[in-house]
Amino acid sequence: MGTDYQAWLWEKSGERCVENLKKHAFDAHLIPSKDEARSFVLDMASRYETIGFGGSATARELGLLDALRARGKTVYDHWQPGLSREQDMEIRLAHGTCGCFVCSANGIAETGEIVNVDGAGNRTNAMSFGPKKVVIVAGMNKVTPDLDSALRRVREVAGPMRAKSLNMPTPCAETGQCSDCNVPQRICRITTILHRRPALTDISVVLVNASLGF
Repeated sequence: MGTDYQAWLWEKSGERCVENLKKHAFDAHLIPSKDEARSFVLDMASRYETIGFGGSATARELGLLDALRARGKTVYDHWQPGLSREQDMEIRLAHGTCGCFVCSANGIAETGEIVNVDGAGNRTNAMSFGPKKVVIVAGMNKVTPDLDSALRRVREVAGPMRAKSLNMPTPCAETGQCSDCNVPQRICRITTILHRRPALTDISVVLVNASLGF
């Protein structure tokens, strides 16, 4: 029964968030389930022949990469095993020129701002300029009431959990708390806030009434 109330609460929050994202010129949608979100994003991304993926646990949880490969699309995924450093760099650069870039967000404010923190910058760069289409898909667990709480979520939730998932030897992966470290493996090096849709980039935001990613 508690799950039903959570879904109801997320639905109300998602409706407010979509309304404000639209005011900020984003194409925004609230999708009721993971399966429906998967179909929705696949239909959108399949209009393009080349699709780039940031290091998104959400996209992988929805099975988007394999589904697009099965449709004969060229997928740029720098997480595939066995890549040389040169191949990894080529794929990251291709993110900025692909037909469609699919990624998630670290925090989305109900007030209509999108927050991301990156280590290298290929994801945050591609989200704002370059690809013909950008699709940001995120679970409602990433939506917070306002910009301050979205920034705080990145620091207190997304960052430590992501570092832990990547087995990074960072303080937050040990303690669960951000210490604003200076270790070489730090993953939080670049912070971007999309206050409005970037002037030359077509961005769709797909919120899913479920918990996805970090």
